[in-house]
Amino acid sequence: MVRRTQQHRKHAALKLGGVGVLAVVLLGGGLTLASADDAAEPQTANCPTVRDKLSNVPAAAVAGVEQELANLDKQIAEANARLAQQAANPQGGPAFVQNAILGPLASKRTAALDRIGINISRVGGQRPDLASLATCGLNAAGVPSAVNGNAGNAGNGNAGNGNAGNGNAGNGNAGNGNGNGNAGNGNAGAGVAQRVNCPTVADRLPTVPAQAAAEVRRELANLESQIADANARLARQAANPQGGPNFVRNAIIGPLEDRRVAAINRIATAIGRVDGNRPADLVNLARPCSAR
Repeated sequence: MVRRTQQHRKHAALKLGGVGVLAVVLLGGGLTLASADDAAEPQTANCPTVRDKLSNVPAAAVAGVEQELANLDKQIAEANARLAQQAANPQGGPAFVQNAILGPLASKRTAALDRIGINISRVGGQRPDLASLATCGLNAAGVPSAVNGNAGNAGNGNAGNGNAGNGNAGNGNAGNGNGNGNAGNGNAGAGVAQRVNCPTVADRLPTVPAQAAAEVRRELANLESQIADANARLARQAANPQGGPNFVRNAIIGPLEDRRVAAINRIATAIGRVDGNRPADLVNLARPCSAR
């Protein structure tokens, strides 16, 4: 009887200790994202920029080069989304990130860089040696990826950090991506690739609960991927114009805004699910988007 009583007390003590640990975890998790556990903060892809390594791109190759620069940015956004998922739900061994994320990213970048060189050499330009720019590493947690972005036309000598995208939620860094300009949405002339211009989101977020951080980061990466996809479509439109004067608005910008509404609503829902304060006005950042 005495032995059973001692076992019961020991079991109760273990349960109480477990509750205490859980309470500490929940208290820590209730802090803002900036003070969330470092292990939950995702790293981002650290890839060499490409736009600033190009010079003297022939005018006839600009549209094709712009399309591939947009593809490179889209690839980075997709890799960042996978890194965010890995941070939220780790899987695989120590080589998982390299083998499942960075390795495939390097392969896709190699193909895109090769297409840039082909675009340039096809019209008589000197094919650049871009092979060394394919391999990516990892940034420290919370550091946004450098992308090629909206730094003007390829070959202008500007560093490729124009569209820094939506950044990381709650880290205090306002996104340096697309602002609120009201450029028109008409079709640009053949060979002139327009770029998407949408309101930033990360810098307009309220305090993000730590429990919602991973999901919010995933959706911010989705927003970047959506913009990169739209930029790639704009580059294809410049290379091969189609439709009437409203084609860009109806076929590219309008659908982009619809996808942004869905992604931003998911961000608001993720925040509201944790603290009960769903920021409904975030959806106003879905539009207006424009092309310029």
